[in-house]
Amino acid sequence: MLDVLSGEKEHNPRRKKSVAAENPKVNLLIDLQTRLKRKGVGYARWAKVYNLKQMAQAMNYLTDHNLLEYNALKKKTEEATSRHNTLSAQIKATEARMAEVAVLRTHIINYSKTREVYVAYRKSGYSKKYLAEHESDIILHKAAKKAFDELGLTKIPTKKSLDAEYARLLEEKKQAFGEFRKARDEMRELLTVKSNVDCMLGMEEEQKKQEQR
Repeated sequence: MLDVLSGEKEHNPRRKKSVAAENPKVNLLIDLQTRLKRKGVGYARWAKVYNLKQMAQAMNYLTDHNLLEYNALKKKTEEATSRHNTLSAQIKATEARMAEVAVLRTHIINYSKTREVYVAYRKSGYSKKYLAEHESDIILHKAAKKAFDELGLTKIPTKKSLDAEYARLLEEKKQAFGEFRKARDEMRELLTVKSNVDCMLGMEEEQKKQEQR
């Protein structure tokens, strides 16, 4: 492949005999190797940023994944990016809910532990003396009640149910993160390949602009 890109050897992509030479599926590779042979200003500028090895890897990727049309490469890249973004949003939503569950679980524990103190505080007629003696517990109890009101809870969930939900969310996050890593790697690879292809396809236009100047 490096010999092809350097112009020392002609590249003949493998294809089934039943496929005609003018089949648009081979146009992208043929177009790329044709442009690579044009040693103009555009090529010189492109070569400063990229190298033959990178372009060889890109062309091999196109062949191995049967992305022999530009639109197919573009669609595949968009799908991979969308998949990556969807999984990223899913993980963020799961993490947000896990944080909510953790906070709610803490409030429930505090509410349960301070309930008797707060009941006694009410029975004391909200005595300032009693408040001074049990201020920390009363503050925790009020904070828990406020959190429940803000969440619009008509029934306070049990700690056991929240523990189960947290464990389920954690498992979902682990599974989604495994898929996310694969999607991220695929997206990055496709974006790199497409970037190299876009640069090479735009080289001719850049060369024309340079000639006009």
